[in-house]
Amino acid sequence: MEDLLHSFFHWFGMPSVGLPMVFITAFVSATLLPIGSEPVLFGYIAVKPHLYWLAIAVATIGNSLGGLLDWWLGLISRNGVESLKGPINGRVQSWLEARGPKMLLLSWLPGVGDPLCLAAGWLRLPWLPCLLYMAIGKFLRYVTITWLLSLIPHSFWEQLGHFIYRI
Repeated sequence: MEDLLHSFFHWFGMPSVGLPMVFITAFVSATLLPIGSEPVLFGYIAVKPHLYWLAIAVATIGNSLGGLLDWWLGLISRNGVESLKGPINGRVQSWLEARGPKMLLLSWLPGVGDPLCLAAGWLRLPWLPCLLYMAIGKFLRYVTITWLLSLIPHSFWEQLGHFIYRI
């Protein structure tokens, strides 16, 4: 199994350097770049299951800091614009302002989470509560996804690895 995962990382041009790679992919995947960190995290945990909680913590920290970068980009992009234009955008802005930093519990959602982090910065919501809610949501996502992936039999992953290796 370990050889197949190393082949997988090599095939995608990803160094399998351990926790730094988990951190980097988690950080970058929290930005607007369409990169998923779950495969790297799950691959690392499959190779080193005794470091499960440490890997989850590293991924959560990296992904949360990436979300904070999005928050900061929203903050600096505001440039004096005081409200979003149009009735639909106004309702969205009102909804976001009414919920405050708690809305960032959803920052892990694909396609929605990164814009939520940007919006939180744009709305000038306080960064520390935003970061805490981001971290809670992202931690729960990583635990849930790695647990669900661990339920899939190893034979499936081995067959997938052989298929990818042959390509």
